[in-house]
Amino acid sequence: MKLQDAIENRKSIRKYKNTTPDWRQIIEAIDTARFAPMAGNIFSLKFILISDLHKIAEIARWSEQDFIAQTQYVVAFVTDSKRTSNAFEEKGETFCKQQAGAAIQNFLLKLTEFKLSTCWIGYFNESEIKKILKIPENCKIEAMFPIGYANEKPKAKNNRELDNMLYFDEWKKNRMIPTEKIDARIPEGYGRKITRDF
Repeated sequence: MKLQDAIENRKSIRKYKNTTPDWRQIIEAIDTARFAPMAGNIFSLKFILISDLHKIAEIARWSEQDFIAQTQYVVAFVTDSKRTSNAFEEKGETFCKQQAGAAIQNFLLKLTEFKLSTCWIGYFNESEIKKILKIPENCKIEAMFPIGYANEKPKAKNNRELDNMLYFDEWKKNRMIPTEKIDARIPEGYGRKITRDF
């Protein structure tokens, strides 16, 4: 599957088939998270692959989302921010959230390539789920992902137009200034003449 196809085809799924996914593919998807950018090259994420059906049922209960219990696997992304916060002080927590999001996107796209489906679970009782998974109090659960094969075909919801979101050089400026051309005839190392393309 091409990257653009994975980006456009990824959807949140809340109905799953009874077919059990190959856990090796899930681990391969988790592995892609390692290649996300990390502030100071300090890797702050840990992952828990949950296959215990009793724990999955409890996760569904404490997330108030029953569909989670339809799956045989759930992955929890957990941040241990201590080293990042020590290195970057008050910015550390922000960096941890940013890099978790980048790692999660890698993971989601790899699942899509494998034709596996999930739904980003961000609403849950964190303290109760920490108890279930024995996660230390100082760590943060970023999100959880029930994984299975889709048993629904969600409608396309992306009606967002890039023109309404993209600005140039400053807020609300929706036109780009004329682009600059580099004169390629000048040899490398001698400086390049920049001309405006009007």
